[in-house]
Amino acid sequence: MYMDDSYLKEFEAVVESIKDGKYVVLDKTAFYPTGGGQPHDTGTMICNGEEYPVVYVGKFSGVISHEVGKLGLKEGDKVLGKIDWDRRYRLMRMHTAAHIIDAVLYNEAGALCTGNQLGTDKSRIDFSLDVLDRDKIQQYIGIANEWVKKAIDVKIYSLPREEALKIPGIVKLAGAMPPEVTELRIVDIPGIDIQADGGTQVKNTSEIGEISLVSVENKGKNNRRMYYTID
Repeated sequence: MYMDDSYLKEFEAVVESIKDGKYVVLDKTAFYPTGGGQPHDTGTMICNGEEYPVVYVGKFSGVISHEVGKLGLKEGDKVLGKIDWDRRYRLMRMHTAAHIIDAVLYNEAGALCTGNQLGTDKSRIDFSLDVLDRDKIQQYIGIANEWVKKAIDVKIYSLPREEALKIPGIVKLAGAMPPEVTELRIVDIPGIDIQADGGTQVKNTSEIGEISLVSVENKGKNNRRMYYTID
């Protein structure tokens, strides 16, 4: 459900299965599982007036499993899932900011993202670049902020793999998309960036706020790292 609507804060679902009393699989979910550099959601499941904290969400063999912090749920239970919205929304803002920064690095320096890790306090982007120049990186952040201020609507849609891969730069992450993926979810910030992505995003770039450079690091030959935050 998070792939169709990143702003869904609450949802009703049924417990399909449960393991060891705390690993819960639902018939549908809006909780984002750890993956693609984006941390899992937290929140609660409410059943018969009892609250069950959701402390971890992961995807295993294509199935999303929710770890709850106390026992008591059982198969067939109807639950109300509630996302920790402040955490989720900050990660959404961080994520869309990462796409814009990636686009600047790609357009201005031909750099590809080699890894990333979103966080609520600060986020990390690793990228391929011959020479690390903090002043240049600061300039790139400045360009990213100019794009943020343009208040551009973020479009999300799906395309068949073959059609999507014809779009230049659709896969910003170094390395090919796994061959088993037949349809790609596309995140399109018109005039700025278009790439395949499975995470949650804001609807408009203006929601991001101000991007600030925290630090830059040299991680070895042709591998650089930056940390950024949003205000």
